[in-house]
Amino acid sequence: MQFHLFLPQMRLSLDRMVEIARAAEWAGFNGMAGMDHLVPPLAENQPMWEAMTANTWLAAHTARLRLGSLVLCDAMRNPVVLAREAVTIDHASGGRFELGIGWGSYQSEFDTFALEPARPRDRVVRLRETLEILKGLWSGEPFSYEGQFNRIDNASFAPVPLTKIPILIGGGGPKTMELVREFADWWNLDVRYLDSYEGEVFEELKAKAGSARVSTQEMVAFVPAGGDRQAITEAAQRRFGHSSPAVGTGDELREHFAHRARQGVERSYVWFTDFGNPDTLAAFGEEVIAPLASA
Repeated sequence: MQFHLFLPQMRLSLDRMVEIARAAEWAGFNGMAGMDHLVPPLAENQPMWEAMTANTWLAAHTARLRLGSLVLCDAMRNPVVLAREAVTIDHASGGRFELGIGWGSYQSEFDTFALEPARPRDRVVRLRETLEILKGLWSGEPFSYEGQFNRIDNASFAPVPLTKIPILIGGGGPKTMELVREFADWWNLDVRYLDSYEGEVFEELKAKAGSARVSTQEMVAFVPAGGDRQAITEAAQRRFGHSSPAVGTGDELREHFAHRARQGVERSYVWFTDFGNPDTLAAFGEEVIAPLASA
């Protein structure tokens, strides 16, 4: 099981993000990912940093963490610009960048900023075009493309990725699963699919995912030794009332993630309900990550 810290880049200074990233690195986390929005969902008045720039900043201030987003919204970027941005961070970080991407699910954002394409079915088509363009440009060969949303005429692209930039695609719909099977190295799935009907839905989807490895995102309320479980649970429910965080001590969370591994999950993006307090990260690393790694 790999552990990546999920930390939305909002309500935090850039220096504080670096502090948290370094704490995660020392605690044994494999990577760190943020979100990608023009305004924070359900918190539109809160300050927020742009995703790719924040990843570049964190890459410059860490040594081992893999960096990415969960996930970039395809409609917000020209695919050629995205290809250039990704390769730049790939080289600057020594190959530590991963490209998480999706077709965009926060409809309010599309409505507020008139993002195109507006219809979900067209967004999936555009995402396929982006993935095909990335593959073509990153090959290093002259590349032309004619699609519904993009056109490229005999373009050259250099430099190419250092090795291979891993691609993560999130979602579980039929059209998304086609993209996962064709393009993804990682498939990020809502944990509800794993728990529904004793995992039957997950097994059906996994059969459609091809060779993509499975990751999930989970909210976690860590209860340290001597901590007030009730107070921590109530705080988590206030902050994330729309979801059900995993609440537990180190022993309980270790078993929780061991169960996820037995289900077939190879990576967990952990979203701490205390927003990645460095003390929490250190304790989680000692009580959850290290024992699971040694096991």
